[in-house]
Amino acid sequence: MSAYIIRRLLLVIPTLLAIITINFIIVQLAPGGPVDQMIAIYQGHDASMLDRITGNNSADTGSQERTIGDSSSSYRGASGLMAEDIAEIEKMFGFDKPLHVRYFTMLWDYLRFDFGDSLFRGGSVVDLIVERLPISISLGIWTTLIVYLISIPLGIKKAIKHGSHFDIWTSSLIFAGYAIPSFLFAIFLIILFAGGSFFNWFPLRGLVSSNWSELSTLGKIVDYFWHMVLPVTAMVIGGFASLTMLTKNSFLDEISKQYVMTARAKGLEEKQVLYGHVFRNAMLIIIAGFPSAFIGIFFTGSLLIETVFSLDGLGLLGFESTLQRDYPVMFSTLYVFTLIGLVMGIVSDVAYTLVDPRIDFESR
Repeated sequence: MSAYIIRRLLLVIPTLLAIITINFIIVQLAPGGPVDQMIAIYQGHDASMLDRITGNNSADTGSQERTIGDSSSSYRGASGLMAEDIAEIEKMFGFDKPLHVRYFTMLWDYLRFDFGDSLFRGGSVVDLIVERLPISISLGIWTTLIVYLISIPLGIKKAIKHGSHFDIWTSSLIFAGYAIPSFLFAIFLIILFAGGSFFNWFPLRGLVSSNWSELSTLGKIVDYFWHMVLPVTAMVIGGFASLTMLTKNSFLDEISKQYVMTARAKGLEEKQVLYGHVFRNAMLIIIAGFPSAFIGIFFTGSLLIETVFSLDGLGLLGFESTLQRDYPVMFSTLYVFTLIGLVMGIVSDVAYTLVDPRIDFESR
C-alpha cells in the first residue's frame, strides 16, 4: 500500500500543474483584470487611491494632462489616462511582464508556498488564508460529520424497512429538506432564532464572541459550538437526501445478492449478516463519493452560508477575490482547494482498503 500511496502522491504534481495552468490561461486572458479594475476606480473619480498606488500627485498640473489621455490603450475605459499611468499600473500588478514569465514565476512561488500579497486587500495571501481557514474547516468538518453520522444509519434502516411507513415518511422529510435552498433556510433560522421576529437565542455573526479570549476553556468550547449551531444546521438540512438514498440503494442492492442468502441460510443473525457481510461491500460506493462531497461542502456549500452569517471563510474570500480579479488570492485558494481535493482522493483509497481488505490497489 505504501508504494501505491507514493505513486498517487507523485501524480498529484502533474494533476495540480494541469489544473493551475488551465485556470491561469483562462483567467489571464479574460477581460476585466486588475488593471481594468484600477482604471475603473480612477474613472470613478477615486483619484486619491490611484495617486497613492502610482505615486503621482493629483494636485500638480500634470493631473490635468492625465485627464486628456490616450485613447489607444487596449484596456476598456482607459481613455482619459496617460500611457505612463497605465504602464505604472501594469508594473504594479506585474502585467508589464510577458504571460509566460508571469506563469513560471507563479509556479516557482507556489512550489515554495509563496502566494505573494493580495492586490486589493493588502497583506500576504498566506495570512488571509490562515485567518479564514478555521471558519471553512469548522463548517466543512462538522457538516460532513453530522451528515454522515445521520445519513448512513438512516439509509441502512430505510433499506431494512423498504416500503414500510417509516421508509415513506422519512423519504418525504428528506426530499422536502433537499428541496429547500440552504441560504433560504439560513434566513429562516435567523428570523426565527437569531433576533429576527421571534427568538434571540443564537449569535448572528462570527465564529466566536468578542470576549472569547476572556472565557474559560469550557466557556470557549461552548461559545464556539453555540456560534456553529445555525450555520451548520443550514448546511446540513439539504445534505441528507443524496447520501441517505445512496446508502439505502447500495444496501438494497447488496441484500439481494446470493452471498447474503447463503449467510442467512447458515443461521447467522440479521445483524451479523448486515454488518459483517453487507456493510463493507455497500460502503464502497459511499466512500468513493466522500472526497467530492467533502470539497463540495467545504467550498461551494459554505459560500452562501458564510455570506448570510457574516463568516469570513475561504469560500467567501475566493468569491470576492474573483469579482475583484485579485489574482494572487484567486489562484491561492484554487491551489489550496485542489490540493485538499487530491489528498482526499488518496484518503478515500486508503479507506477502501480499511473497509474491505480484499481490495489491493498496490497490485494493480
